Amino acid sequence: MTEPNSNFLNDIVEEVKVCRHDLHRHPATSYEEIYASDLIARKLSEWGIEFERGWAETGIVATIHGKETSSGKRIGFRGDMDALDIVEDTGAEWASTIKGKMHACGHDGHTSILLGTAKYLAETRNFNGTVHLFFQPAEEGGGGAIRMIEEGLFDKYPVDSVYAVHNWPYLPLGKVAIKGGPVMASTDKIEITVIGKGGHAAMPNETIDPIVIASEIVTALQTIVSRTVKPTDPVVISITNFNAGTGAHNIIPTDAKLVGTVRTFDNKVRDTIKNRIAGIVESITHAHGARGTFEFITGYEPTINDTAQAALCTDIAQNIFGKDQILTDFPPSMGAEDFGAMLEKKPGCYAIFGQGDPENPDSPHNYGLHHPKYDFNDDLLPDVIRYFSSITERVLPL
Repeated sequence: MTEPNSNFLNDIVEEVKVCRHDLHRHPATSYEEIYASDLIARKLSEWGIEFERGWAETGIVATIHGKETSSGKRIGFRGDMDALDIVEDTGAEWASTIKGKMHACGHDGHTSILLGTAKYLAETRNFNGTVHLFFQPAEEGGGGAIRMIEEGLFDKYPVDSVYAVHNWPYLPLGKVAIKGGPVMASTDKIEITVIGKGGHAAMPNETIDPIVIASEIVTALQTIVSRTVKPTDPVVISITNFNAGTGAHNIIPTDAKLVGTVRTFDNKVRDTIKNRIAGIVESITHAHGARGTFEFITGYEPTINDTAQAALCTDIAQNIFGKDQILTDFPPSMGAEDFGAMLEKKPGCYAIFGQGDPENPDSPHNYGLHHPKYDFNDDLLPDVIRYFSSITERVLPL
């Protein structure tokens, strides 16, 4: 494995930094990333890299063959490219020009990293095998990775392993977190409706009050975490919406609706929670003479790194950045990431790259993901391009 030529890498970084700022000025949310898709296609064409458009509407798959392909091995890298419905407040020169939308999670940076990796690999081709680059839409709740897989991504572009990263403002620039096992949680939506009997608030005995019943359900749900699930299994159950009534002070409504989220790292625990919620809803509503409905809407799979792939990527990162910069013991995040769907199909590794600037507390690189003052740290571009390129040359050696 060879280290990327520094002058050549610097030239690539300067070019894709321009792309990053362009993408930041023109954000789009799930399945509307036409500007990003056009920019990616334009750059890949300019660099003579073969690609196919139309995956999950705006997604692109680029393919680069090494100097040799006799190994028959193939690997993939994923970069997401969608933005969020947030009004930007960074004041950056490259701030969003689309009102109400911004790249508040750094996907403009992830896309630019993948572009930089594409150019480096296409110029050097210092590997034996094939690399597929997955420019993916709709990570922010749209399930773009899931849709690409359902459309036959790994059938047409099979890979032996797959890799991705996420920038992390909660770690300083230069730190990299990699480990086997869970890194991000699954995310599922729950919807509960309690159907009672409405009536006059001054005559509660003539009603079946859905607000009281739904409140009892909310309290009972918290016992799942404390009394049903093992203390060593991280779980979050949060009710985020409680809707009932018309706003009138003297009417007990007929029904109440609860909406919330469930986060886990283990699908067996996930099933246990689903069944326990159903039992709680049924028993409490029945005890009060009401009716209840419960829907468990499956979302993203947990993002779970393959142990062997994580060890490989840890070694690569340590060689590039130094052992003291790599974290291998850190708590997984209860946030979610649809790259978990790819890791469910293929072994791989999802790494976390710090981008914070602790020396400058007011830096936009320190604001949390999805914050209106957040901005991707361009100094991260060369680090991840080196990391992806090194993975390629290690896994597909000449």
